[in-house]
Amino acid sequence: MLEIKLILCPVDFSEFSIRAYHHALSLAEHYRAKLVAQHIVELARYPYADYAASAGDYAAFGRALEEGGQQQLREFVTRHRHEIQPELVVHRGTAPDCILSFAQARKADLIVMGTHGRRGYDRLVLGSVTNRVMRRTPCPVLAVCGPRDDATSAERAASEEHSHVHHLSRILFCTDFSENSERA
Repeated sequence: MLEIKLILCPVDFSEFSIRAYHHALSLAEHYRAKLVAQHIVELARYPYADYAASAGDYAAFGRALEEGGQQQLREFVTRHRHEIQPELVVHRGTAPDCILSFAQARKADLIVMGTHGRRGYDRLVLGSVTNRVMRRTPCPVLAVCGPRDDATSAERAASEEHSHVHHLSRILFCTDFSENSERA
């Protein structure tokens, strides 16, 4: 049986990471596992900051973004209150690299993360953090998608309000009979 002691849940504050966080809380409760909520500050998202500021100002800008990320993460956890009190961590770097290095360093047993489900050109241009993590991590990854596209905003709000506990009743297992499928 799979033993889960540490669950990592990257949070970017999108509706997708909110849903993933609720799944992670439920799994942490079920397995009595430690939950780590991780936020990554990506300075690369601010490409002109280094041109507009001196080296000292740029370092201060990075620290300010990290402090803001820590505050947002605390508020996020408070808004989505649960019996499980996660450890909160904020890292600076690229999301896939930070997630993978933290999961490896802390020996995470499971990563629960949201996926935007982009396809085609958007995925090519914007990439997929979840896809990169799934391809390179040694531990299982639960990718949680957002609400149905055809759901109304009221249905989405009701779904979020009652999504603190998730019971998995059916799991689809696809196999190609390879070694990777055998591990899955």
